[in-house]
Parts: sequence; C-alpha cells; structure tokens
Amino acid sequence: MAHESTSAIYTAAGANLAIAAAKFVGAFLTGSSAMLAEGVHSIVDTTNQILLLIGMKRAGRPATEKHPFGYGREIYFYAFIVALFIFLGGGAFAIYEGIHKLQHPEPSADATLFGHQISGFWVNVAILGFSVLAEGYSCYVALKAFWAEKGSRPPLSAIRRSKDPALFTVLAEDVAALLGLVVALAGVILARVLDMPALDGWSSIGIGLILVGMAIFLMIETHGLLIGEAADPELVAAIRAVVRGERGVHHVNAVLTQHLGPSDVLVNVSLDMDDDLSAGQIEAMVERIEGKLRARSPDVTRVFIEVQARAGATADPVTAVA
Repeated sequence: MAHESTSAIYTAAGANLAIAAAKFVGAFLTGSSAMLAEGVHSIVDTTNQILLLIGMKRAGRPATEKHPFGYGREIYFYAFIVALFIFLGGGAFAIYEGIHKLQHPEPSADATLFGHQISGFWVNVAILGFSVLAEGYSCYVALKAFWAEKGSRPPLSAIRRSKDPALFTVLAEDVAALLGLVVALAGVILARVLDMPALDGWSSIGIGLILVGMAIFLMIETHGLLIGEAADPELVAAIRAVVRGERGVHHVNAVLTQHLGPSDVLVNVSLDMDDDLSAGQIEAMVERIEGKLRARSPDVTRVFIEVQARAGATADPVTAVA
C-alpha cells in the first residue's frame, strides 16, 4: 500500500498548501480568529505531510551493521511527531486564539481588494467554501486508498489494526480538517447573523478541541506501533498452521511476531521436533517453513526458528493487536 499512501500524502500536501494561503489572506483581510486558526491548522497539516514523506523515505533504507533489522520503524517515529504537531501546532494554537478572541471580540472587517470594498463576511465564506472543496477532494483520495486496504473490517477496527500510520494519519487529518471547516463556517455565519462576534472565538476553540482529540487518538495508535506490535491474529494463526503441518514437528511451543515496519514482519517460532531427525532433515524443514511463510504473506521478511524441547519452552504469549 506504499503507492496509495504516497499518493494520498502528496494530494493532501498540495491541497493544504493552497488552502493555507487562502485562509491567511482571508484572516489578514477580515481579522477572523477562526480563519487564522484554520490557516495555522493547514500549515501544520502541510508540514505533517512533509514529515510523513521523510519518514517513508528513511524507513526504506536498507539494513546496516548498526541497525541489522532495518529502519522500518522510522515511519512510526515520524507519525508520532506528526501527532504531537497536530496537538501543539494546531489544537493548542486554535484554543489560544479563540480565548483571545473571546476577550476582545470584534466583527469581521470589510476588505479592500483592487480598490473595491468587499464584505469581510463574504470573503470568509468564499474562502471556506473553496477550502471545503479542496479538503473534500484530498479526503476522498485518502479514503479511497484506506478503503482498498481495510477490506471487510469496520473503519475504526481497520485503523486500530493498520500497520501503515502514513495512510490513516492523512485520513484522520483530512477528516479533522473537514470538521474544523464546518465549525469555522458555522462560526462565521452565526457571528454575522446573530451579530455576536464572540462566536468566531468559540468556533476557533471548537476547532482546537477537534484537533486535540484527533491528535490524542493518533498518539495512542502510533505509540503502540512505535514500541512494537504483533502481526494480525490471522497471520499468526496461519504461521502456526503452516508449522504444525510439517512432519517431524511434535509441538509448536511459541509463535512470536513483531512489525518492524508497515510491511516488515519478524517471525520467531519455537518448535519441539522429532529427536530422530538428522541435521540435514532439520535444515530442509526450516527452509520449507520459511518458503511457505513468505508465500503466505510477503510481509514476512525475517524468520527465526528455534528447536526447543516442549518441557523447557516458555508459554506461548497472547499476541497484541493494534
């Protein structure tokens, strides 16, 4: 799914850059706090997409002597940094700006453009309308890529079990952005209709709370990936079935898996084998098992098989699921 993730990120970055420029122009011309908060949010999102691209690039580096298992977890680290950026750069700033606006409420100022006086209200509405269209398209691209990955699982369950933070982070950002735009649009319209400039500040606080909530959700998800998560239970069960199907295997003591990256699974299997097997037969069995596991899932990149008596083996731990 790397291609789909990259396409979604580039689309989101382009859309957010255009949206940020439009929002800052609107905030400068009208003095809208919600528009300023939304502009900062879009800049943060653009920076986040750049960070995700850097993370994906660094994660693709080959293994070295210092890092023998590769750099796959780089993407998890950068995804966690992105969540922090959303929390601090987007959510915290929007809440601060909203509180400042509540303390000093002012109606949106009219804008002068090419010598013509234009209502600040309509400037904000036009920019927010453009932003909804651009963000909607970005969200559609991310949602399409995510839908192709999730299969038959419910969306929330698919996010929690996904090992590709780049894709679900972009989708979460786009959803939060659309919700923020709706709140900003509602604040601008209600502030004008009800003649209550303070509503612009409240909408900015609402945007901040949306971003903080989304950031906390992403932190929780990426934290689990960063410290190491097991493969899906279906893959673990398939590994166990493949190993059990080999002649000469008395017992599968343990199947340990861990994602070293979105498409990089380490497998460690402890087996109790027939004591009468020769070294050559064991080597052939190990080679067959590795081949079957890699054929079952291309994400299985490293397989370690340990021959151990059942009595001396540790209990098979319960594998964790994202």
